[in-house]
Amino acid sequence: MSTDELRRTLRFGVKTTPMHLSYDEILRVWEEADELPELDDAWLWDHLTPLAGPPGGAVLEGWTLLAALAARTTRLRLGLLVTSNVLRAPAHLGKIATTVDAISGGRLIMGLGVGGTRQPDGPNPAVAEYAAYGFPLPGPGEGLARLTETIGILRRMWTEEVFDHDGPFTTLRGTRNGPGPVRPGGPPLLLGGWGDRTLRVVAEHADIWNVPGPPHNSTDWIAGRARVLDAHCAAIGRDPAEITRSAQIIVDHADPAATRAHVHALVAAGIRHVVLALPRPYPDNAARRLVDEIVTPVRESGV
Repeated sequence: MSTDELRRTLRFGVKTTPMHLSYDEILRVWEEADELPELDDAWLWDHLTPLAGPPGGAVLEGWTLLAALAARTTRLRLGLLVTSNVLRAPAHLGKIATTVDAISGGRLIMGLGVGGTRQPDGPNPAVAEYAAYGFPLPGPGEGLARLTETIGILRRMWTEEVFDHDGPFTTLRGTRNGPGPVRPGGPPLLLGGWGDRTLRVVAEHADIWNVPGPPHNSTDWIAGRARVLDAHCAAIGRDPAEITRSAQIIVDHADPAATRAHVHALVAAGIRHVVLALPRPYPDNAARRLVDEIVTPVRESGV
């Protein structure tokens, strides 16, 4: 890919995981990133308890925090990477998301995933997290069915004046959603996940597909998952080019060259949106360092 093509097609975001951090620390990064046009979007997560470090540490709730940051920024697209479908009823989630879209002036990207599910083996941090807040932990099949139902409800909330819904898990009567989303049809839908059945849902519904990259997953693994997504698109007659391929990676503050190498490998595998997740603590000028050490060098080098 030429340097000009890379500049045109490759987008970058920044992710601030609100765990063991204060609001002011996160706000500092978002306000700085909002002034840097090289960064297209900014992201939070959706957990209620820490996934690392002291279990009693601070965690800020994702959508509440997103609303606050939407009010303090003017340019960045924004969202949760990704919203847990378990933590909020579908229509309630639609109302929350529409409110943030209104606050942001239409900058919301609706990031959504299955959320925690029961797993047959291995550690599962969702068990303790959901038990602590009284949420059920569905099996994978039910979790995916609930996700599909939520997507349908969100679409109807963003396109219909009033509707009823009789689904496998949700019954709605006379649902209205005013004000509606800023853009006709509502925010673009980003779906996170990588299982074969999840990728079928991505093929059917998503505008953007996101998957964790290095150090959690290799570029070769992501390329393999992308081929599964392509096959699902072919099966339903959808052009796979309609779905933006997105990956998040953890930045190495001490070795930006290593982070750049990961980005180059992801671009070679077809990724066109890279979310740079900042490990804590955030250094001074964290967003500017991302631009100077990663974004600009990658875009100027080509692949």
